[in-house]
Amino acid sequence: MTIFVTGHSNPDTDSVTAAIGLAALLNAQGQDAKACMQSSLANLNPESTVVLEKFGLTAPEEMMDVAGKTIALVDFSDIGQAPAGITEAEVVTIVDHHKVGDVTTNQPILVRVEPVGCTGTVLNKMFKDAGVAIPKDVAGGMLSAILSDTVNFKSPTCTDDDKAAVAELKVIAGVEDTEALFMDMLKAKSSVDGVPAKDLLFRDYKDFDMKGNKVGVGQLELATLDQVAAIRDDLLAAAQAVKADGRHTVLLMLTDVVKEGTQLVVVSDDEALIEKAFGSKMEGTSMWVDGMMSRKKQVIPDLQKAFGC
Repeated sequence: MTIFVTGHSNPDTDSVTAAIGLAALLNAQGQDAKACMQSSLANLNPESTVVLEKFGLTAPEEMMDVAGKTIALVDFSDIGQAPAGITEAEVVTIVDHHKVGDVTTNQPILVRVEPVGCTGTVLNKMFKDAGVAIPKDVAGGMLSAILSDTVNFKSPTCTDDDKAAVAELKVIAGVEDTEALFMDMLKAKSSVDGVPAKDLLFRDYKDFDMKGNKVGVGQLELATLDQVAAIRDDLLAAAQAVKADGRHTVLLMLTDVVKEGTQLVVVSDDEALIEKAFGSKMEGTSMWVDGMMSRKKQVIPDLQKAFGC
């Protein structure tokens, strides 16, 4: 029996490398596991592509439908972010660092969910608990994911466990300068030249159910907001088109990593509700929220409260 390990839709670096990492751990323990992702390599986000190339990692196999398969989920547990056929698949493991979602199972399974900044941090503990050495290339991927998810420790999601994992993984991966690694990833992640606006919106995007309302939140992490100044109208139009496809709200976080804040582009049926959620006023089609860096810890909880979830 093969266990197919998959992350969420529109996979980011944590989703991709966590699938690789958990598959490596399961294989080392004598199981048959295979890393998968909800993307082709050609359509994978630029940051993850750079990480795979830098550490010589084989990209997970594209798998968009898991009906009839045995699967493990990493970096998510929401049906809305799962591959097609999730309700006809057998989920045997969940490893995550987000709130517990709505995936259900017919029998007890292994679930490891911790309040840390990255699934890679959880996997680092799992390798140690199992007494399994982390391969050098896998360690490089997990290290990169933690730096990315915690925005080089600047995100409010970052914990001491994440910092400890980075200290351990950098040694295994042979990385001396994690700052340089992060900047290489940021350069790739924030590249917008020649990329269609809709692709940028979906580069790091998730849909959520807010009390029966479908709400989409995308995020672009940038070195400066000037990088997207010339395409702001295109990004707004892309968000409007996505909202028109049955959504109550679409938000695009334009996160300035240097200034440590976010210009939040808002397309919503209820702008007043969004203003209330974040305690900020709209200026045109967006609002600046100082200190906003994390979708998971700062955006989604405030939205859930505003929607009465």
